[in-house]
Amino acid sequence: MKLLVCVGSSCYLKGSYDVIQKLQELLKKYEVEDQVDLNASFCLGFCASGVTLKSDEVFLHHVNPENVEDVFLKEVYPLLNK
Repeated sequence: MKLLVCVGSSCYLKGSYDVIQKLQELLKKYEVEDQVDLNASFCLGFCASGVTLKSDEVFLHHVNPENVEDVFLKEVYPLLNK
């Protein structure tokens, strides 16, 4: 699965680099590093919605460093058929 994290200006100010760091930790913690291609992306077009993630064709909004693990477990991890 390809997982993009927006690092455009608005998302950067809302903590996108912290989100990326936490996602890297979560991929290791749940042993799915080999199943997820984590990348940064410039603007994904949802600037008012918080940090945006895109997994394949699913957009996830309102992500921040505090809720990234919940979003990962509820929205991303199930897509990996875990």
